[in-house]
Amino acid sequence: MVATRAGVRRVDDDGLALWGFGDRAVDVLFDGRRVWSFWLERDTRTSLPGARSIEWPAALRKFLDGRSRLTVTEHVSGRVLYDQERAFGTADTRIEMVGRSGAPISLDKSNRISPTFDTRSPADVLPLLTAISTVLDAIASAGIDAFLAYGTLLGAIREQKFLGHDSDADLAYVSAHSHPVDVVRESFRLQRAVQERGFHTYRYSGAAFRIDVKEGDGVVRGLDVFAGFIDDGVLYVMGEIAADFRRDWVYPVRTCTLEGQSFPAPAVPERWLEASYGPSWAVPDPAFQFTTSDRTVRQLSGWFRGTSTNRAAWERAYSGARGKLPTAKPSALARKAASYLSSGGTVIDLGAGRGADSLWLARQGLSVRAYDYVPTAAQAVQQTALDEELDLDVRMVNLNEWRTVLAEGARMARVDGPRVMIARHTADATNRFGRQALARFASMSLRGGGRLFLDVWTGPGRTPDRLKPVPIDEVARELSAQGARILVTRERPARAGSQRSSRGRLVAQWD
Repeated sequence: MVATRAGVRRVDDDGLALWGFGDRAVDVLFDGRRVWSFWLERDTRTSLPGARSIEWPAALRKFLDGRSRLTVTEHVSGRVLYDQERAFGTADTRIEMVGRSGAPISLDKSNRISPTFDTRSPADVLPLLTAISTVLDAIASAGIDAFLAYGTLLGAIREQKFLGHDSDADLAYVSAHSHPVDVVRESFRLQRAVQERGFHTYRYSGAAFRIDVKEGDGVVRGLDVFAGFIDDGVLYVMGEIAADFRRDWVYPVRTCTLEGQSFPAPAVPERWLEASYGPSWAVPDPAFQFTTSDRTVRQLSGWFRGTSTNRAAWERAYSGARGKLPTAKPSALARKAASYLSSGGTVIDLGAGRGADSLWLARQGLSVRAYDYVPTAAQAVQQTALDEELDLDVRMVNLNEWRTVLAEGARMARVDGPRVMIARHTADATNRFGRQALARFASMSLRGGGRLFLDVWTGPGRTPDRLKPVPIDEVARELSAQGARILVTRERPARAGSQRSSRGRLVAQWD
C-alpha cells in the first residue's frame, strides 16, 4: 500500500521543500487566508523518492517581503502540514497580499492574481449576481436559454455559493445550430443583445465573450458567456468540452441556488459537471487543471479561435504592468509624427501597447487614437489622459479579422484634418493576413494625403519575443497593393558582432 502521508521540510524565500507520496491538493495560507494551492506530485519537482520542491509563483514573489503566519494544509482533509511564523525578505511589517483596488488577492486555478470569492462579502458580490440575472434576461430576449456553467455551476450545485477559490463567473448555452459558422454568428448576436443593456464586453473567440462587472469597491469581475453546440451526439463548448451528450441533459433548464438566489442550470447538472471536470467533480480542487485532448483543442481553435492568434501571450506580456504608467521615452516614430503634424492633426498609433508614445503625442497637443490587440495594456495611459483632459482614445483593433479593421477604418476615414499613422513593430507582430489588414486599415484611414511611418525587424537574427522578421520589400508590396505611394524604405543592419536582427523603416503616403 502506497503511503499517503506528507509534510513540509523547509520554507524559504525560494519556495517550499516537502515530502510525501500520493497526490492531493495542498493549500498555502498567509495569516490564515488561502493564497495559493497546488498538487503535491503533479506540480512539484522531485530529486529523490518522496522528496519534493516547488518555487513560489512569480505572481506572489513581489509580496514576499515581511512577516506572516505561514500555514500549509491538505485541502480536502484539512490536515496541517506546517504552521509557523515566518520572515521573508528584509521588511519587518506584516505581509499584505492585496491588489491595486486594496482588495485581498489570491492565485486562482490559472495562477493569476485575483480577488477570489473567499475574500468577498455578500455586498461585494451583489453587483455580479445582478449582472448575471440581467445578462441571462438579455440572452433570453434573443431566444436562447443560457444557464450557469463551469465553476459557477459547480459552486451552486455543490455548495450553493461561489467557490471560494474561483475568481470569475461563467454562463453557457447550447445552440440549436450544429455548424460552427452559425454558432459564431449567433454568439455575436447575443453579444450585441448584452451590450444593449449597457455592459462593456470583450470577445475571446468566435464562441465566447466576457462582460466586465464592477463590484461595489471597484473590483472588476469577469462574467464569461460560452457557446456550445451538439454535433453527431458530441457536445462541444468553449472552455473546453468535447463529450458524448444528449440534448435532454441540457434542456429544458432547471433551477439551482447561488448565494440565496435562483438561477437556471442544465436539466441534468451532474452530467454537465462531469463533462467539464471529470467524474471527480464533487471533490473540491482549488488547483484544478483542464486536461483537454490535443484533438479537441485543435478542433475548437480551428472553428472559433482563428481570429485570436497569440492574444493570450500578449495579454500575459502586459499583465504585470497593467495599471502602471509607462516611463519609456518617445520613440523615433512618435517624434517624426509630431514633427510632421507640427501644426496639429490626428495620430493613429497602431500597435500602441502600453501607450507611451500615445501619451507623449497627446501631451504635444495632438489628437491621438491608440489602437491595440490588447487595449487594456494602456488603461493607465487612458486614465491619465482623462485626468489631464487630453484628446486620447484607446480602442481595440484585431488585425486577424476584418470586422474591427473595416469598422475602425471607416471611423478614421471620417476624421477631418491632417492624419499620420505610426506602426512601431506591428507588421512583425502579426502574420501575412494581419499585414494585409494593416495595409487596408492604413488605406482607409489615410486617404487624401495621410502618411504612415512604420518600423519593422527585417532579419535574420534575434528579435524580441513574439516578433518575427519580415522583409521590408514584402511590407512595401502589401502597402502598395492598397494604393500607397512608398516614399522611403531604409534598412539598418545589425552592428558587427551583434546577434540582433536588422531593422527597417518605411514611409508611405496615400494621395
